[in-house]
Amino acid sequence: MKKKTALITGGASGIGKKTAEHLAENGYQLVINYRNSESEALSLVKHLNESYGTKNIAVQGDVAIEEDCHRIVSEAFSFFTSIDVLIHNAGPYIHERKKLTEYSFEEWNYLLSGNLTSVFCLSKLVIPSMRKQKWGRIVTLGYDRVETTPGWIYRSAFAAAKAGLASLTRTIAIEEAEFGITANMVCPGDITNEWKVSNIKESYEANNGLIGRQGTGEDVARVIAFLTDEKSDFITGSIIPVTGGVDVLGKVSKS
Repeated sequence: MKKKTALITGGASGIGKKTAEHLAENGYQLVINYRNSESEALSLVKHLNESYGTKNIAVQGDVAIEEDCHRIVSEAFSFFTSIDVLIHNAGPYIHERKKLTEYSFEEWNYLLSGNLTSVFCLSKLVIPSMRKQKWGRIVTLGYDRVETTPGWIYRSAFAAAKAGLASLTRTIAIEEAEFGITANMVCPGDITNEWKVSNIKESYEANNGLIGRQGTGEDVARVIAFLTDEKSDFITGSIIPVTGGVDVLGKVSKS
């Protein structure tokens, strides 16, 4: 049986890295896209190759740039015969707290390109091959309550792009259902950088096993892996929060 191949954007670190590790454990071959983290990407590929005996590659490219999207997919297809799973993990984010009028035109355009247009471009390039094999899985990443298009103070560009992406994800799910392709969005909660590459066990230990533990990259990776499963075809067009029940935006607005 042919091994399936997954392309993960921004897969060299954080939640992308944990997702790569989780899918590799499940036998996937991986295309690890990265923008600047070359050493991390190559180290991860080496680790996956040695640990799981699978073929994995790293491909540089900024998903906010259309030409890079074309090159990422072209390099992936030059190494693998198919891209069965497409995980849109990469997404530019500006940590500085700014009101809409304080964003430059360049910042606005870059955030929309990296978080929304990139998904259009990569999906457009990959979906035709998924249609031919009558099977595919597409997973995007959003934020808490994105499907209700909530306002997010100081995050206007990022929030607008992800709200548009929620609609795009559901549209892809409808349009591609006849070809056996599913599309879903996973919305991580407030997972801080040090916990994005951590395991659930470490979170339990840090919280003495009590409810209300810190969310981890593994929590998100497990949901993504579930959505890519053969038997998860009935779940499509869904927007799934992985927040630990926390009102993330409410928490942010009070800080």
